[in-house]
Amino acid sequence: MSVTRVQRVHDDFPDTMADFRRLQALPAGSERDRLRDEVVRAWLPMAHRVAARYRDRGEPVEDLRQVAALGLVKAVDRFDPDRAGSFGSYAVPTILGELRRHFRDHTWALHVPRRTQELRRQVYLVYQELACTGGEISAAEIAAHTHLGTDEVGEGLSARNAYAVLSLDVELATSEPAGGRTLADTLGAPDLSLETVVDRESVRPLIAALSERDRRILYLRFFRDMAQRRIAEEYGLSQMQVSRILNRICSQLRDQALAGTA
Repeated sequence: MSVTRVQRVHDDFPDTMADFRRLQALPAGSERDRLRDEVVRAWLPMAHRVAARYRDRGEPVEDLRQVAALGLVKAVDRFDPDRAGSFGSYAVPTILGELRRHFRDHTWALHVPRRTQELRRQVYLVYQELACTGGEISAAEIAAHTHLGTDEVGEGLSARNAYAVLSLDVELATSEPAGGRTLADTLGAPDLSLETVVDRESVRPLIAALSERDRRILYLRFFRDMAQRRIAEEYGLSQMQVSRILNRICSQLRDQALAGTA
């Protein structure tokens, strides 16, 4: 039941054709399971090598190896030695497909069309190559190497932001000695005055229709925050009279505004 290794395309391409033929002949049971596991273990170094192609894409290597191993198991279970050529030629595309599905379905922070994902991959590879030469890299330079349009390069570059996102708890680079600000601290808060925009705009023409004195009293009280006593002194009135004028104005504006929305 041993697996013999021979030098093939790669050192991790064992000769397991005889074992695959035995797998076909064996009925379901412990003996077949043991031989299947042995074949998988023999090809596991190859699967790990294929997974290593994606090690610079931000995913943990161990996760990539597990995905590649899953693809290898699928290839072992589906391989037919009588219909296919070498197992290596059959297994590598299967493993690559599993890895690409993993990146497409599980590693993007936002939903991105497959075409855009492919553009990101093309642009990213060329960007890495050009980055080794130093200097600033332009979209036109990437387009010349990828044979893509500058719009497509721009789409690929922008897709990088959808691949991974930062946590709001990430601390920002700061010169403060301790207790640095986080990304969440830079987010704006709701502007409470926005809730009154509609009301203020609807009452604006109503205020304009008031008498000059009423507009002035309203302005001093609610926009200058002047006390009723001081308003009374300015107009030679009592504080009680100013209070009644304000109540009358507010009631009038409220009734008119409600009548206009009815």
